[in-house]
Amino acid sequence: MTVTHRKQSTRRLARPAAPDTAVAGGSHPAGHERAHEESSGRQLPDGAWRDGDAVGRRQFETIGDVQLERGGVVPDVRIAYETWGRLNEAEDNVILVEHALTGDSHVVGEAGDGHASPGWWNSLIGPGRTVDPDEWFVIAANVLGGCQGSTGPSSLAPDGQAWGSRFPYVTVRDQVAAERALLDRLGIRRLAAVVGGSMGGMRAIEWAVTHPEDVDRCIVLASTAYATADQIAWCQPQLLAIRNDPDFAGGDYYAGDRRPDAGLGLARRIAHITYRTETELDERFGRQAQLGEDPLRAGDRGRFAVESYLDHHAGKLARRFDANSYVVLTEAMNSHDVGRDRGGVEAALARVQADCTIVSVDTDRLYPPRLSDDLHAALPRSRREHITSAFGHDGFLIEEDQVGRIVRAALECGRVGHTHDRADDHA
Repeated sequence: MTVTHRKQSTRRLARPAAPDTAVAGGSHPAGHERAHEESSGRQLPDGAWRDGDAVGRRQFETIGDVQLERGGVVPDVRIAYETWGRLNEAEDNVILVEHALTGDSHVVGEAGDGHASPGWWNSLIGPGRTVDPDEWFVIAANVLGGCQGSTGPSSLAPDGQAWGSRFPYVTVRDQVAAERALLDRLGIRRLAAVVGGSMGGMRAIEWAVTHPEDVDRCIVLASTAYATADQIAWCQPQLLAIRNDPDFAGGDYYAGDRRPDAGLGLARRIAHITYRTETELDERFGRQAQLGEDPLRAGDRGRFAVESYLDHHAGKLARRFDANSYVVLTEAMNSHDVGRDRGGVEAALARVQADCTIVSVDTDRLYPPRLSDDLHAALPRSRREHITSAFGHDGFLIEEDQVGRIVRAALECGRVGHTHDRADDHA
């Protein structure tokens, strides 16, 4: 059911679907969204995918208008997605994988035409891996407001011009509504599991709250039931860095020949520090100078090695991501609160019917374990798991063996012969 970017599919998913084989291997270095290197194809200056670019493994679906929680509508929304495996006869083997802030639908696979980076969770899906496409049908969509094929600020508005500053404020609930519409168009009603970390974990728990009868298992890694004041505070300087870049032009920079790379780079530097730990940065870099750039000896102003490290991540993100999408998605994360207009967080979580697995990283300073403790305590059916890592928040992407074990156990929940209640909790 491959759909090109020129023709949008409106068909229900055939059963059995043509199987997609997950690509094995691929580079997998440590990093918040993995190392994203430029592909051999054309790389747009703002990092956004657009019609006419190589499609890669993407498929596309037009889901119609999306009514927004704050009011208004995004018309004629298109969602880019990728799949692995096939839908079974019982239609009970669908797993929805949710990406984090600067991720996309390319969960596993090589970099190449259409994909500027290798998969950001390359160890998750594949024959003999945690999620085997011979058993599961996996879907991963680029989120509403993103920049890798789904409708977002870099997409064309109805007037034929890029949305830019006109793209509306969207919430996590709006993004889940778009995903629900995508699955409806594909003829999928029920999810065997929804799994995501960080921003993806926000959508995962929102799925379980908004559609309690449609989700069997919910796996939330390094995330929260609501954005805290601390998380919003860390986001503010990132947003200001982008908006105060003169090349941002209020969000309407697409027609020009300059991009707000400096502002986006500053935002990435701030964020990346929160994704790691003080201990890791100190042990890895200490007070080392970048080779040939000792600040105390160089003729020009030099750099410490840790500064060079942050500069590297800043430049890399600018090559593969759009600044406007960074703003839109960051604001969506700030909006996250499953308790809003539902009687509070505990009342909202009490609605969940899914078998939940709540996972924290012991050194995460952005989404500290106490938030996972609170989420776990409020859920009717929940297993509590922990990832031990020196890498902080990024541990949910880096600690592949631990994540694989946890996800594998979570997928066993609800199967014949398996019981799951508070007595099963792993503390």
